[in-house]
Amino acid sequence: MKTRHKRIALIIGGLAVLGLVVALVLNAFQSNLVFFFSPTQVAAGEAPKGKSFRIGGLVKEGTIKREADGVTLRFVMTDTEQDMIVAYKGILPDLFKEGKGAVAQGKLGEDGVFVATEVLAKHDENYMPPEATKALGDAQQRAAANKAAVEATSKTVKQ
Repeated sequence: MKTRHKRIALIIGGLAVLGLVVALVLNAFQSNLVFFFSPTQVAAGEAPKGKSFRIGGLVKEGTIKREADGVTLRFVMTDTEQDMIVAYKGILPDLFKEGKGAVAQGKLGEDGVFVATEVLAKHDENYMPPEATKALGDAQQRAAANKAAVEATSKTVKQ
């Protein structure tokens, strides 16, 4: 075999290995891909049937109910347009409360109940660490002081 043929065979073999690696990575990515839907989208039939997905919204007030086994609970998640019953067996996060945001991952059951395998509590979007709040307040005060100084300077220049 000539050197040229060896080089071509090596390039073709390398491309085949690269194609196989890309196919395996894409397959792993596809099997671990989880989409997010709101209760309204699930009610409209946009959620996949028989596949795992995430649902998010607010936990409706007064809907958290423990079942007789003490571990399974049901609650209603809402996006203020549609409500969805969620069943979860396990320990809930500390931040999980009625009226607060949550995300549940699982599958939609035949009876229309979302069977969650994982529940994540969302903290308040307005929360900011104290250091960041102080820094933001200081920056706003400096901006207001600079603006006042510019206005005072422009008034004296006009006179």
